[in-house]
Amino acid sequence: MKRGLLCKTGLLVAVALIIGVAVHAQDTGTGAVLKLTLDDALSIALSDNPTIKVAEQQIEVKKISKDEAWQSLLPSADFSGTVQYTVLAAVMKLNGMEFKMGQDNTSTWNGQFQVSLPLFAPTVYATMNLTKTDLDNAVEQSRSSKLDLVNQVTKAYYQVILAQDSYDVLCKSLEQAQKNFDVVKSLYDLGGTSEYDKISAEVQLRSLNPTVIQARNAVTLSKLQLMVLMGIDPETQIVVEGSLEDYEDQLYGEALKAGDYSLENNTNMRQLKMSETMLNQTLKVQKTNFLPTLALAGTYSFQSLYNDNWKVYDYEWAKSSSIVLSLSVPIFRMGNFTKIRSTKLQISQLNENIDYTRKQLDMQVRSYIDNMKANAEQVASNHEAIEQAEKGREIASKRYEIGKGTILELNNSEVSLTQAKLTYSQSIYNYLAAKADLDKVLGNDENIKVKK
Repeated sequence: MKRGLLCKTGLLVAVALIIGVAVHAQDTGTGAVLKLTLDDALSIALSDNPTIKVAEQQIEVKKISKDEAWQSLLPSADFSGTVQYTVLAAVMKLNGMEFKMGQDNTSTWNGQFQVSLPLFAPTVYATMNLTKTDLDNAVEQSRSSKLDLVNQVTKAYYQVILAQDSYDVLCKSLEQAQKNFDVVKSLYDLGGTSEYDKISAEVQLRSLNPTVIQARNAVTLSKLQLMVLMGIDPETQIVVEGSLEDYEDQLYGEALKAGDYSLENNTNMRQLKMSETMLNQTLKVQKTNFLPTLALAGTYSFQSLYNDNWKVYDYEWAKSSSIVLSLSVPIFRMGNFTKIRSTKLQISQLNENIDYTRKQLDMQVRSYIDNMKANAEQVASNHEAIEQAEKGREIASKRYEIGKGTILELNNSEVSLTQAKLTYSQSIYNYLAAKADLDKVLGNDENIKVKK
């Protein structure tokens, strides 16, 4: 009795330990499954991807540069001091007379405070505008990084769904091939069919196994790619629910609306225009080198000479102060003209590049729109092809069961159905991928604003 009680107690303790370990694993996140929607994937990627973090840090660097520009207009204060110890003073000889230039074994102390303030600094004013545009350009570069990441994550997310759909189709095809083989084997055992039919059905079944394994590996690899883009641990278990069929209804309306587009928000065009603005501002900065500058400075000095001891507080100090208004007028510097001419040539080159880039982007947009429309039409056609293939397989199966069909018809009907389903999923993915590329080119940044 006691032994039974001890066994029960030991069992309860073991169960408690197992539950405790499971709870600990759940608390620490080990073995946790992360269910993802597209918005979830984008939110995580935009917050955890290292590329985005680097882009945000670059914005902070540009903000500091902008502050440095206007801080040049603030007063600056400096202190300088020297201590000179004379071991042997110099002697000057003039007309047979000697003059001692100081005293031996003495120290001389000098100190000076200086405060300066620029009153008119045209170069600083022009540089402030330049740094502001440079900051805007850094923000746009960060936006470009986010658009590129959104594009990659979106297509990787759809790639996972495509891989899962393909795997499901092939698994169902394998399951149907197993059923067909069972039917053929039953007929063969009863003498109702030939050995050739049995072998053909078995070959059909076995030939699908490697394809199913490849499809399963494709799902794993596509998930790994998505997790890398999101910046999460590759060991994390993720679940992407849904299928590409869920996106079919939204295809047709989007394909019709895609014809109206503008390159105004394209990040490449915006960066090129900002580069043009920065070159024009650089040209203004260079032209300010021909303008005068005006500055105000105040100094306060104190000095103590020929001290033969180190009792600083007992020294006699001579004090002086002054205010200086300085004006600098550039007369001639050939390098200024050379820099201006070089900048003007760069502006001309950039204008040519802007026109060429606009034509290239317009061609890309038209290509993506055409692909979207073509794939939308293919989706409708492929949907009907699936329905017809399902009917064909059902007919072939019934014909074979009653002895009026061949194993070749049965196998071909199954292959046709599988191919129709795979083509259907692929056409939806092609549409969604083209839509993601179109959003990137047009600079649609709605997904960038997605928050966790």
